Amino acid sequence: MKTLEKPETTQALTAKSGILYKLKDKWGLQSLVQVVAVLAVFTLTGSTVVYIRKFLFAGLGFDDTTPFWLKTVAYLLFVMPFYQIMLLAYGFLLGQFSFFWEKEKKLARRIGKLFSR
Repeated sequence: MKTLEKPETTQALTAKSGILYKLKDKWGLQSLVQVVAVLAVFTLTGSTVVYIRKFLFAGLGFDDTTPFWLKTVAYLLFVMPFYQIMLLAYGFLLGQFSFFWEKEKKLARRIGKLFSR
């Protein structure tokens, strides 16, 4: 009698070629726990920024008739810096502050190069 083999359901997580291992190598992290923590920081930060943006835009009096360019300028001036701060805050809370601090410094250098030309 032939037995049916059950397919491996966690193959993507455990295989050395899985996406979590690729992220671990790309980001230079030591463990899969760190990868999950970094992904959690991105998730929490994105969710927080979406939530805060609603209140900010309402506080500024923005509605459906507000020009797109004005919303974009407000987003860049207020929401983007808040996003960067929240990355560091959540990174600190989840033990990944140094990872995000290095990313922030790299971003600051890139932005600085744009204005130094």
